Amino acid sequence: MTAPPKLPSVAQLRVLYADTDQMGVVNNVIYLRWLEIGRAEWLRQRGQPYKQLEKLGYLLPVVEAHLRYREPARYDDVVDVAGAPTEVRAASVKFEYQLRRAADGVLLCEGWTTHACLSPDGKVRRFPPELTSLFQADPR
Repeated sequence: MTAPPKLPSVAQLRVLYADTDQMGVVNNVIYLRWLEIGRAEWLRQRGQPYKQLEKLGYLLPVVEAHLRYREPARYDDVVDVAGAPTEVRAASVKFEYQLRRAADGVLLCEGWTTHACLSPDGKVRRFPPELTSLFQADPR
């Protein structure tokens, strides 16, 4: 099986002891938090922090998530978080992610999340053209 093409790196983090389980590896739920870090940093690096999207009246809840665990991350590993939107529709966006061990580039986990675009009152709303353009930018 060949490795997927690399996505742009957007963050780096160190595995905390509290993130590991009894087997000494990162607990599976921690990876979802790391995907959120990647998504938030991707937006921030493009001048559109998530906090600003909320102020503009756009909420992006996760409506679907998929993770494929490849290799375990362990305490004190440094992890590169890569991610970018890969599909945008009128009222949803899909982000893809790759988590790699910084020391050797080994792919630890890959996955994606799909986000609905909602108004503050919870109703589905379309992205404005400027957000559609932002999400459609070449991720690689």
